Amino acid sequence: MAQTGTGGAGPAGGAGFSAVARAAVDALLAPVDAELARRYPGDRGGRQPVHTVYVPAGAFAADTVRTWGRRALEAFDTHAGTPAELARALGVPDDALLAEVHRRVRAKLEREPVEDLRIDFEDGYGRRSDAEEDADAVRAAGLVAAAVADGGAPPYVGIRVKCLEAAVRDRGIRTLELFLATLLAHGGPPDGLVLTLPKVTYAEQVTALVRLLEDFERTAGMPVGRLRFEIQIETTQAILGPDGRATVARMIEAAEGRATGLHYGTFDYSAACGVAADRQSMDHPVADHAKAVMQVAAAGTGVRLSDGSTNAVPAGTTAEVHAAWRLHHALVRRSLARAYYQGWDMHPAHLPTRYAAVYSFYREGLAPAAARLSAYAAGAGGAVLDEPATARALSGYLLRGLDCGAVDPAEVGEATGLDRAALEELAGRR
Repeated sequence: MAQTGTGGAGPAGGAGFSAVARAAVDALLAPVDAELARRYPGDRGGRQPVHTVYVPAGAFAADTVRTWGRRALEAFDTHAGTPAELARALGVPDDALLAEVHRRVRAKLEREPVEDLRIDFEDGYGRRSDAEEDADAVRAAGLVAAAVADGGAPPYVGIRVKCLEAAVRDRGIRTLELFLATLLAHGGPPDGLVLTLPKVTYAEQVTALVRLLEDFERTAGMPVGRLRFEIQIETTQAILGPDGRATVARMIEAAEGRATGLHYGTFDYSAACGVAADRQSMDHPVADHAKAVMQVAAAGTGVRLSDGSTNAVPAGTTAEVHAAWRLHHALVRRSLARAYYQGWDMHPAHLPTRYAAVYSFYREGLAPAAARLSAYAAGAGGAVLDEPATARALSGYLLRGLDCGAVDPAEVGEATGLDRAALEELAGRR
């Protein structure tokens, strides 16, 4: 049989591609190969939090995370103290899966109620005197440094500053500078530091933040690229620019590898589209369109997606709490099904349904995902013939479940025959 590919003989009869032609193809496509590797490096690996909790900077305190956990537990025990009560609250079957979810949710609220905390100097903080915001920026950084030092910080923590529009630009830059400088004075930025740039409309605003961070790293003697940030998509201009192009794709490029995530802002974006206040929601058509554009722009870049939030607060009577929980649970499940694996939580009582939705999503899919991945790894085939891209998705799904505590390494290993290293290799994580 005639060989194909490099190094082999040509087809029978002597006809074939010449070495000159192959070299010309390689030369033609070398820049494309380099561009693909630069722009689309794939999943950057590591854990993605399932949510981001926003707390106004003026209200942030040393015990904020513990307070959120305590209040979340109080709401859970009061309104869903048993699996049967949780089933009634969410409108789901009271079965063995839910019993395990109930157990895990309670343990999570005790152990790690907040995965990602953002100290907010923007909408939740408002306009205050420069002296007050200066003091809060320094105080917040000191509290973060202390929490990291004593092991009480969540895995990810950082700040959202004011945007880079002219009216508030100097104030936002000043707050960022004070926060970073104070962290540096306390030993340096923690590994889980996240910075959030809100209300971005032009890619040049992203470039501006990159230049500021480069300057800070240089003057502080920090490694280049150490400081990274997420971009908040809250304006229509961030989705579609005046030239008809998807601005968000240009923003990812402008970040020069520093962007870690795109966060959808439910209410600002909805209002910008003229959606009535009582119709603004994560599942509105304008939200779905914006997030679909974000999703395609971020695919393959290593930049992760986050959905927004609901403003329906679980408070009041048990019936009122259950109604708000049912809505939140459904919205989180909807986001997960659409591959938005993170969202915002605005109230402690949102945490029980955040984790209930996330844990049930990963636990109910554990057995079928593990079976398919095990068959793929063994080359055994099965009811579904999966390709490498699907294997990446299956292993990524299991890794996300492991990262948030929905499933355990032992049960995943038993179901798949694969350890974490093998899962990460199949997932293509860097």
